[in-house]
Amino acid sequence: MKFVLDRSVQRFGQVVIGGSPLKLFRLTTGGAAVVEQLADGDDVDSSALTDRFLDAGAIHPQFRASDARFTTADVTIVMPTLGEPARVAPGAIVVDDGSRPPVAGATIRLAVNRGPAAARNAGLALVTTPLVAFVDADVTSPPDWLDALLPHFNDARVALVAPRVTSAPASGSLGRYEQGGSPLDLGVEPARVAAGTRVSYVPSAAIVCRVDAVRELGGFDESLRAGEDVDLVWRLIDAGWRCRYEPASAVQHAARSTWTEWARQRITYGSSAAPLAKRHPGALAPLRMSGWSVAAWIIGMRGHHWIGTAIGLGSAAALTRKLPDVPPRAAFRLAALGNARAGEQLANAVRRAWWPIVLLAAWKSRTARRTLVAAALASRNPIRLGDDVAYSIGVWKGMIAERSATAIVPSISSWPGRSAPTPPADAR
Repeated sequence: MKFVLDRSVQRFGQVVIGGSPLKLFRLTTGGAAVVEQLADGDDVDSSALTDRFLDAGAIHPQFRASDARFTTADVTIVMPTLGEPARVAPGAIVVDDGSRPPVAGATIRLAVNRGPAAARNAGLALVTTPLVAFVDADVTSPPDWLDALLPHFNDARVALVAPRVTSAPASGSLGRYEQGGSPLDLGVEPARVAAGTRVSYVPSAAIVCRVDAVRELGGFDESLRAGEDVDLVWRLIDAGWRCRYEPASAVQHAARSTWTEWARQRITYGSSAAPLAKRHPGALAPLRMSGWSVAAWIIGMRGHHWIGTAIGLGSAAALTRKLPDVPPRAAFRLAALGNARAGEQLANAVRRAWWPIVLLAAWKSRTARRTLVAAALASRNPIRLGDDVAYSIGVWKGMIAERSATAIVPSISSWPGRSAPTPPADAR
């Protein structure tokens, strides 16, 4: 089987650092030889070692369409819709989610609008194929969009695969922003999907699922009007399944046409944070970093720049002693880059979760004022700033409704994670 190393991977003899979040692997001689084969693009046998790398996001499977054991005949498309869909794929199950007037030709109609989760579950109940593709009514997909997704189901542990969701071309500043700033577009690199990783969720605008896996979990949570797709992904992972993001396949999603609709969409996305945080403790932390990075930035924002810098450099130097198998320069650079990127994470957390608290503190605290201004400037784009503020309004709206602040609690941890040496038998 062929795999590709994730861009995060760095190799130092029998030590590998990579994945998302970064993890350190100490390998046997045989394991290091397997990694060398992976780097050279050679086929390797699936093993406990490749499984560990896959589950850490350090490698990604590569397929040809001809490798797939499933075909498009094994896939049923379910399309939930509120109003007339722009286009319907042949043979699709169209679920009218209480539209008024009713959608002509719909396969099934719910008497009242019950939300996308209920609509998808109603369609799922009619599926007789082993795979189901949930595709939103405002998504346009090319004829071959399934080709790059189906081979992933050769892995019996894969329950869900998602394509890249790009924004359809649109005019004006909003349309241009959506081309590069849509929260549905998760980028050009393949990834495992898991909370706290580079790709922590995939939107249900277009996903392909193993029917039995979704049914085992009772389908989508119908009590969620937003975030039901994120919840399904995380429940699948908690149940031991793998979920994959495959940008070799891409579909287009129609962006909101007015600023009001766009802001309402972002607020809705944010409102799902609190209920998701209650269902999945720790999975939605707005900030994940080491305590040393937090200390360096907070002290720096208080005006003690040299002390903050010294803490950052000191923590980077300390890491070199913890990683004796990694060249000191490489270990120092990794830690220093981590501390630098922590500033961007802090700015994002302020804009998307904490700004009401920081704004309240700004009346009396110069540090809070500096933090608020720095976070706003770090957005580099007024539309991006508005995007984050709209999302955060939804976050606070959801927290009030749920009476829980779990969604804005940070996760502070050490770095990097460690992996025990792989036994020689696993490297064969």
